[in-house]
Amino acid sequence: MEASAGAFSVLLLAFGALVIAVLGAAQRLGLLSRLVHTVCGRSDPTGVALNYLVLSQKFTASPDPLPSLSSPSLEQPFLTYPEVDTASIQHGGESVAAVLRAHGVRFLFTLVGGHISPLLVACEKLGIRVVDTRHEVTAVFAADAVARLTGTLGVAAVTAGPGLTNTVTAVKNAQIAQSPVLLLGGAAGTLLQNRGALQAIDQMSLFRPLCKFCASVQRVRDIVPTLRAAAAAAQSGTPGPVFVELPIDVLYPYFIVRKEVVPAMPPKGLMGRVVSWYLENHLANLFAGAWEPQPEGPLPLDIPQASAQQVQRCVEILSRAKRPLILLGSQALLPPIPADKLRAAVETLGVPCFLGGMARGLLGRNHPLHIRQNRSAALKKADVVLLAGIICDFRLSYGRVLSRSSKIIIVNRNRKDMLINSDIFWKPQEAVRGDVGSFMVKLVEGLEGQTWASDWAEELREADRQKEQTFREKALMPAAQHLNPVRVLQLVEETLPDNSILVVDGGDFVGTAAHLVQPRGPLRWLDPGAFGTLGVGAGFALGAKLCRPDAEVWCLFGDGAFGYSLIEFDTFVRHKIPVMALIGNDAGWTQISREQVPCLGSNVACGLAYTDYHKAAMGLGAQGLLLSRQNEDQVVKVLRDAQQQCRDGHPVVVNILIGRTDFRDGSIAV
Repeated sequence: MEASAGAFSVLLLAFGALVIAVLGAAQRLGLLSRLVHTVCGRSDPTGVALNYLVLSQKFTASPDPLPSLSSPSLEQPFLTYPEVDTASIQHGGESVAAVLRAHGVRFLFTLVGGHISPLLVACEKLGIRVVDTRHEVTAVFAADAVARLTGTLGVAAVTAGPGLTNTVTAVKNAQIAQSPVLLLGGAAGTLLQNRGALQAIDQMSLFRPLCKFCASVQRVRDIVPTLRAAAAAAQSGTPGPVFVELPIDVLYPYFIVRKEVVPAMPPKGLMGRVVSWYLENHLANLFAGAWEPQPEGPLPLDIPQASAQQVQRCVEILSRAKRPLILLGSQALLPPIPADKLRAAVETLGVPCFLGGMARGLLGRNHPLHIRQNRSAALKKADVVLLAGIICDFRLSYGRVLSRSSKIIIVNRNRKDMLINSDIFWKPQEAVRGDVGSFMVKLVEGLEGQTWASDWAEELREADRQKEQTFREKALMPAAQHLNPVRVLQLVEETLPDNSILVVDGGDFVGTAAHLVQPRGPLRWLDPGAFGTLGVGAGFALGAKLCRPDAEVWCLFGDGAFGYSLIEFDTFVRHKIPVMALIGNDAGWTQISREQVPCLGSNVACGLAYTDYHKAAMGLGAQGLLLSRQNEDQVVKVLRDAQQQCRDGHPVVVNILIGRTDFRDGSIAV
């Protein structure tokens, strides 16, 4: 009996191992997924359940709730595999373009590569403007600008391998700036991955730490649900970049892929036939159900909202304040609350505020509630501080700039960011996870009729006036050589039109401009954000001008930063994108030199030349102008000439030779 039981156990184990091996082989060959596609496809004609099954197996992002399934249809045999339309000339690029159009995407930024050609051509046919740049990083920066200015998805597509690795800095910048950017990346064919194909690397491992959602599409029919899920993930919760990898064989039409995959001559021998069967099966799985109708439009977004109880507690804290202060950051400008409604809420509230990031310009120019200088001193005096979309990172000295006697309310979509350093340097009275704009509107409703003594705001405005008087005095001091950058930027501020968008890219010159030049309205200021990335200028300008064709795009560059963007003036010329670049050219990495020389006694690696950037731009087909001490009295005239050339359709570079001042002594570079 014991021997029989032992033999039975061995047989059972062997049978189980055989079943597992067969199922594993079926899964690897795509047979199981085709079966699931057949069963779910018949009982769920819209494809929602199938999409859920596919996504839940492959992606880390949370899928939408699975709807209940209807009873199976009996119109077709239960085990019939979906047929492959071998005569179709459709291709996966058309599916990509259809989803992008359904999501309201108007621009696709790219640098062309054979891996992604089908989706570029398909987008062009559907009326999506395809804008090719000279470096992939510029394409992603442009998509980032579109996302920030429109509140919708910005999209870039690049080729495999080095095309994708070239985007890493821009994707990380979008992650830290919380911009909803969709990056589409080409890849080696599904059969050739991990086999040494051209430009084939583990792209998924590279982008998982940078993106909210990463997916690699392995079948043509999965393109649509994958892109819909990616778009929703990018815009839900705390927005951020997402990455979808599109292998070359899911983008090209069946007849081309078959020609590359299946041998033209029938194989001989058993092994040849096995290989041929494997390839045929792989091809069938790749294209099975590829062109069945699927919903392409946007999925619902998940945007966190503050509870009524939290809002009420914040109302009570603010209602007792004598010296309240608000710091508004980029998150405040995210949908669903439009900028004009947020501005009305801030004005109704009547609390003095500092504006940072994308919130710059919210109140327009010279608004009495907008305090621009002496932020640290104001924070020390305030009894209640509302951090609305602002976190306690290096920009607020990790929270040390806040007074321990102040009551701190912080509102943010991201709980981890919201509480950073709260265990060390500061402690919130109320920490509210939710959409900042929606919270501000509810807060104003709860504080209806509340007013604060005017002496607090007047005290802050007087400190502003005193600081700005010191700026005017510094502007009158001649530089040792060339032009005084403080005076130049004051004239830029006086000349800047109301319909302008400011793009800033640099260190010392841009840091000075942040104190002197004011955006004229909401969503009219673009800087890299907390990552401090140099090189954003051309991409941001490209996206901004396409989104707002009637606006004048003024780019303020440091000469070091401009080196990253120079070649993109070829892009501006080819695509007829008239933007205006003002380069503060002091022949060096001055923000670094300012600390390095006194601390370490050397200017090594900090020196540049007074390069003729305006002539280099002219060589690319743009217009170029020079400002120096020789035409010091014509700064405004040269700026007006540049404006006119832009209005005539030409991109323009104004090379401004500047000297060095002590305006930013003590500013941080690390």
